Amino acid sequence: MRILRAADYRSMPWKNGGGVTTEIAVSPAGAGLDDFDWRISMARVEAGGPFSVFAGIDRTLSILEGEGMRLTIAGRAPVELTRASDPLFFPADAATDASLPAGPITDLNVMTRRGRARHGVRRLVLAKPFDFVSEAATTLLFCHQGSIAIGESSPVALDAHDTLWLDGASETLRLVPQPHAILFVIAIQND
Repeated sequence: MRILRAADYRSMPWKNGGGVTTEIAVSPAGAGLDDFDWRISMARVEAGGPFSVFAGIDRTLSILEGEGMRLTIAGRAPVELTRASDPLFFPADAATDASLPAGPITDLNVMTRRGRARHGVRRLVLAKPFDFVSEAATTLLFCHQGSIAIGESSPVALDAHDTLWLDGASETLRLVPQPHAILFVIAIQND
């Protein structure tokens, strides 16, 4: 179990040069945009336009801040994504265009390389203690809002934008919101 603090995340330019992303975690450690197995990041999106294309990558996008984004993926009907929406899974190598009908947003982006890893993302709103068990090869709990005490004897605090990284199946972890929290649970399996 590791805690990744928001203050320690690394910022870098987008692949297409259109903005800046904050890398939360990447595997293998130190991997770049062309050789990661999986990657989790946040990005501030100030204007609409085409997404960077990542060959052989699947991605899931969630809105953290702002009113939302409209995505057109591979010419299909547009999808509206808001803070209340479920995380949206789609291929990162499909032509994707975004518009921001109500202004800038910040998103959470999870990407895995097909043939090496796959992922699932779910959003949890916690208002009372919750017992969590990880069953994936790697699980990351990203605290979007609020804070959480993890464990009962000598609890560890997870504050807004901090991440708990778990490798392998875990024993039950007691998550206690302080007084409430929104978490994204990112489960990664190796192929």
